[in-house]
Amino acid sequence: MKYNYNKFNCLSFAVMLAGALLVTSCSKDTDPETPVLPEKPEPIATATRGVYVLCEGLMGDNNSTISYYDIESGDSEKDYFKKINGRALGETANDLKAYGSKMYCVISGIQGKKQSFLEIIDIATGKSLKTISFNSETDGYMPRYVAFYKNKAYVSRYDGKISRVDTATMAIDGELQLTNGADKAGGQEGLAVANGKLYVTNSSHPYYPAGLKDKVTVIDLEKFTKVKDITVGFNPVKIAAAANGDLLVVSWGNYADQQPDLRRISSVTDVVTGTYNENVGPLAIHKNNAYLITDWNSSIKTFDVAAGTVGGNFIKDGTSINTMYGVTVNTFNNNVLITDANNFSGNSGHAYCFGTNGKRKFDFETAGVPQQAVFVYNYK
Repeated sequence: MKYNYNKFNCLSFAVMLAGALLVTSCSKDTDPETPVLPEKPEPIATATRGVYVLCEGLMGDNNSTISYYDIESGDSEKDYFKKINGRALGETANDLKAYGSKMYCVISGIQGKKQSFLEIIDIATGKSLKTISFNSETDGYMPRYVAFYKNKAYVSRYDGKISRVDTATMAIDGELQLTNGADKAGGQEGLAVANGKLYVTNSSHPYYPAGLKDKVTVIDLEKFTKVKDITVGFNPVKIAAAANGDLLVVSWGNYADQQPDLRRISSVTDVVTGTYNENVGPLAIHKNNAYLITDWNSSIKTFDVAAGTVGGNFIKDGTSINTMYGVTVNTFNNNVLITDANNFSGNSGHAYCFGTNGKRKFDFETAGVPQQAVFVYNYK
């Protein structure tokens, strides 16, 4: 955060017949004895200290958690959230992202139960700062993903709403109904921000038969109003934005006659500019470089977003990963963290960190079904 200090300087000169006298006059609101303080610089990251990994666990076991790995010591704690906060994280945690000094964990829960929350956590300590309920008296709204813009967090929900959270007060300060909840037309999934707009995928979640199912909804974030829908592949779920303003949308099809695909959208024109025959699961983008987990969690490919071209296999050293379930790019050093769900074991998973050359740098054990990561930095 930058601190700005106003400088008030007011100088007047009066020349008297007896000689020259310098007279300084200042505003009544300013103490002339108070020194002008310099602007406080933004903190600069000097190294990566550790890694948080969101572990989804198995649905119905209420065993989601956040693991932590200390890079310097090499120590890992599988249930770090419980160790620090003295309680479990919750049921079916689905997303974890950093914004400023906090990270935001989306806990979806299970349909028909009051298990839906947004957990706001201090990155430096892992301590919970606030838990925001996303539940009615009888059910959960099943929040899914979170994205950020100008000190606001935006959370997608399966009931057709987007909730806006003020990151300073840590309270919901607005909601936008995208579909008619009474008709169960919902199923909002992935979110991404580009060019002052929020892009929301509308999945084919079976609980919401009237959903849009093959659309990405565009929201003007300054007005917090819907702009339009963009037609993409059937059952869009994942979306991410690149530095050039383009977005990649992953659609999973219906596992029968409608095949999965990957599409590129321009945030300038809000039209599809490319379609690719790729079966993609999780993805991550840093600058204009994308990493796509493909072929049913068995491989990871690179993708040049600016050129619109699919590259080859990212891993170059022969490292074998059983079930690739998450990928996150470290924005400090461009390292790529890939998580292994270990054939969806509820007990333990693994995380592997690779350099940009596709060669492994370190790895560590996590709790069950690991996915998204947040990096912890040292600053000067």
